[in-house]
Amino acid sequence: MRKLYSRSLQAVAVLAMAYGLAVAGLYWVMCQPLDRFSAVMARMPGPAFAVLPFVPLWNSARGGDLRVGDMAPDFELKTADETSRVRLSSSRGQKPVVLVFGSYT
Repeated sequence: MRKLYSRSLQAVAVLAMAYGLAVAGLYWVMCQPLDRFSAVMARMPGPAFAVLPFVPLWNSARGGDLRVGDMAPDFELKTADETSRVRLSSSRGQKPVVLVFGSYT
């Protein structure tokens, strides 16, 4: 009986270590450039999504360090018609700016 308890404890310890390594590996992948991250995620087995904490890891890996009330970092983008470029700082203090991420098609 004691030997069974010892083996069970060892098995639980090995599973806990494997889970910890999987979580650490996933966090490392989430910190990589998006093309590398997407290549790994394309090969991720379906059950992993039910077992690993994707949302908290993603929020930690990609959350950034901006807080409510912080000034947005400056950036430059092409206009929708791609005829010119616009810089965020050119509108600062003059007019409201709304950023929309995603597609509404």
